[in-house]
Amino acid sequence: MTDFVIATVERAGAMGIFLLMLIENLFPPIPSELVMPLAGFVASRGDLGIVAVIVAGVAGSVLGTLFWYAVGRWLGETRLKEFAARHGRWLTFSPEDIDRANAWFIRHGAAALILGRLVPGVRTLISVPAGIFRVPPLWFLLLSTIGSAVWTGALAYAGFVFGANYGKVSGVVEPIGTGIFIVAIAIYLFRVATFKAQTH
Repeated sequence: MTDFVIATVERAGAMGIFLLMLIENLFPPIPSELVMPLAGFVASRGDLGIVAVIVAGVAGSVLGTLFWYAVGRWLGETRLKEFAARHGRWLTFSPEDIDRANAWFIRHGAAALILGRLVPGVRTLISVPAGIFRVPPLWFLLLSTIGSAVWTGALAYAGFVFGANYGKVSGVVEPIGTGIFIVAIAIYLFRVATFKAQTH
């Protein structure tokens, strides 16, 4: 997976980063924790500018959040929970996950749209209650962009700095990347296997 991400970024540049981050926000299990550091690593070699890497990552991430915002706004809480109860297996979210995201959103208010983008497991679903509770679209877009910029920027910059010392640490890049991907796949498969469809 590490080689795939690097090859995608090398071949498609900023558009590749944009698409990988969009997919990461729509469907697991390609984690941003893998994509953005590797994109930053490619930038450290001079193949891309670090600003272009961050902008592309933020754009893909925000577009993904807009999708889930629109889903929450269009379906509403009741219909979305009914959908999750019957068909949430492959997206690995349940009615309980929606309840937790709603509670997190209510507890933290508008700040949840920034903080939620920094928290694995909350990052995607935090957009749903924003749609359900009809946060103004421009306000949602602004706060989500800030949160996404902090997260993707930090990951990309870490990869950029890491890449500058690649000769010293090249032996651990592949194992770390592979490990992150395996953990993401394992979590995804576990959630799929243990998902219990509900019909009420």
